[in-house]
Amino acid sequence: MDATADPMIRLAGVGKTYDDGTVAVHDLDLEVPRGEVMCLVGPSGCGKSTTLKMINRLIEPSRGRIWLDGRDVTEVDPVTLRRGIGYVIQQIGLFPHHTVAVNVATVLTLTGTSKAAARERAVELMDLVGLDPAVYADRYPHQLSGGQRQRVGVARALAADPPVLLMDEPFGAVDPVVRGRLQEEFRRLQQELHKTVVLVTHDIDEAVSMGDRVAVFATGGRLAQVGTPLEVVARAADDFVADFVGSTTSLRRLRVTPVSAEHLEPLDGIRTGDLAATVDLGASLEEALTVLLSHDRHVVGVRDEGAGFAGVLTPNGIHRALRASLAEI
Repeated sequence: MDATADPMIRLAGVGKTYDDGTVAVHDLDLEVPRGEVMCLVGPSGCGKSTTLKMINRLIEPSRGRIWLDGRDVTEVDPVTLRRGIGYVIQQIGLFPHHTVAVNVATVLTLTGTSKAAARERAVELMDLVGLDPAVYADRYPHQLSGGQRQRVGVARALAADPPVLLMDEPFGAVDPVVRGRLQEEFRRLQQELHKTVVLVTHDIDEAVSMGDRVAVFATGGRLAQVGTPLEVVARAADDFVADFVGSTTSLRRLRVTPVSAEHLEPLDGIRTGDLAATVDLGASLEEALTVLLSHDRHVVGVRDEGAGFAGVLTPNGIHRALRASLAEI
């Protein structure tokens, strides 16, 4: 069955109006397919974080219904609901007087897992997110960098192996270099774990690089557009989305368009020493162009996992790939 026919998360007519009349979210219909990352993006105050918190009932909706894996969330005990959902926030929320291992194991111990089993799972997850357990398991949060604390937060969210992760500006509190590394690490984890993820961000670049789909929220809690990163970048639904995506849409298309076999040229007559470097089939055109601009060579080798070289990518091939991506929308 197509993932979109059986979404992990579905919101129908969901809205939130506060007692003073402020409309935070306006009659929202949204589906999040299983195993995909849905990025909610928009300016401050547009309702994206409110939407996230309504999914796990940290905020109760004023109207509409929300289903999680086919169950109406209002029919589930809120505490039980939240223990089955991974939740990562910008400020991380680690317990300062507990070690890293104890922080990671928090949900497991709350649900009755033995201390020994919980620590074993915590050690596995620390290794998964790139924190050496031998070094960091018995440290305290104040002994970690911001990026390391964020990794602990992700590990804790994964501890009970939840099918769904809710992430609210998870990488916003760290510097740009660390942020890029955390984003790359999370993409690696997602390729392995295939969680259903709802990620809130105000950064359109983060949204298009992290999301399988992007939901753009406008001021007043209105959902302006939902689509793949390429659809949002190249085919804005209205003037608000066009303005929010900005004037660098052509550059962003490089980020959301993958290198594919039909845009490559044969390796015939080209030696590996003639290549600028190599990238993998499926890497972004932005990555390939960066490689080209960093070397004197004018071609990039493209690897096909398990099959050696798939061919080479030239500047003309990049241009053809961009043009073709527009025609596919």
